[in-house]
Amino acid sequence: MIILVINCGSSSIKYRLMDMKGDDVYDILAKGIIEKIGLPEGISNYQAAGKEKITVNLPVPDHTVGMQLILADLVSPEHGVLKSFADIEAVGHRIVQGADFFAGSALVNEDVLEKIEICAEFAPLHNHAHLLGIRACQKVLPEVPQVVVFDTAFHQTMPDYAYMYALPYEYYSKYHVRRYGAHGTSHNYVSHEGARLAGLDINDSRIITCHIGSGSSVCAVLNGKCIDTSMGFTPLEGMIMGTRCGCIDANIVPYIMKKENLTPDQMTEVMNKKSGFIGLSQKTSDARELNVLAENGDAKAKLVFKKLTYDIVKLIGSYTAALDGVDLIVFTAGIGENNSRLRRRVCEHLGYLGVKIDYDANMAAAGVEAMISTPESKVKVAVIPTEEELMIARDTMHIVSALYE
Repeated sequence: MIILVINCGSSSIKYRLMDMKGDDVYDILAKGIIEKIGLPEGISNYQAAGKEKITVNLPVPDHTVGMQLILADLVSPEHGVLKSFADIEAVGHRIVQGADFFAGSALVNEDVLEKIEICAEFAPLHNHAHLLGIRACQKVLPEVPQVVVFDTAFHQTMPDYAYMYALPYEYYSKYHVRRYGAHGTSHNYVSHEGARLAGLDINDSRIITCHIGSGSSVCAVLNGKCIDTSMGFTPLEGMIMGTRCGCIDANIVPYIMKKENLTPDQMTEVMNKKSGFIGLSQKTSDARELNVLAENGDAKAKLVFKKLTYDIVKLIGSYTAALDGVDLIVFTAGIGENNSRLRRRVCEHLGYLGVKIDYDANMAAAGVEAMISTPESKVKVAVIPTEEELMIARDTMHIVSALYE
């Protein structure tokens, strides 16, 4: 089954065109990523299987334009891999927020889309982007079944004392206010793959997964199931991120609103789009650019990485307590997979747990699967490239195949 997997982030669209023959038997026909959506100059990376990557710098004002670029590449006479859109048999989408409407993946219909729209209040940077991707595909591929896979599904195993906030209970009953988390598809994949690589039984394990990218979250996984995660009611909660502030004193919100005469929507934009890396650095939300600035002595860029390191260390410490110990720590996503300095700094703070990092292995682990702890380390540490797209393709294949049984 030829499946187009779409992973719309707040400022990017990752995609893969996959020929799925089974859960672990597949070919990647093409892949790519549209980056820096909404910034002055976007980047389109496209690569057909066995061919050189094609990179184009051009404005990508929104996700609809991004989807148009992706589909045009796939059927391009020069470098495409499809004769026409009719070759695509199914489309699978990553959806950040499904709230308590969805405990698993679902076939797209109008009722599902309405619920995703309702949940957009809980994920303001994402669900609208996901809907744009779905609608764009519906226009070009009106007869092709589409499946949505929810980041929140993996976190449905959290106990109530972990997902409830100490607010009046009626806000949960009436408005669904609770912790939902995000990046669940990634945390699910890397916890299982990390256990395999480390030689652990996933059903008898204590794993902390660190998904560190433009959006970041840490997850505590006990025996293969999530018991806590750092993102909350929306993806705003938790650590510092590309454009999000992470955890702050809630009273800061009305204080700043009064001082700056801001509306609720304007304050939401400040916290979600003008804070985090770009807010502290006052230059960019891109970690790669900040890395260069920090190496050249920029004090605010250095502050961003110090805070990111500190936030991760605090979360690992708290989740070690929640898990009553930890067997494995996994780093994944764009920054987690590729920034060896950040991983080193985090691990050097974890000596009290008996973590010992293999410095050479850590330096060599750039976007590849690797153990980066020494054999003597009491806690294993791994880098696992996330494979959200594979998880989405698997669910899509099973759901669409069931339509024809």
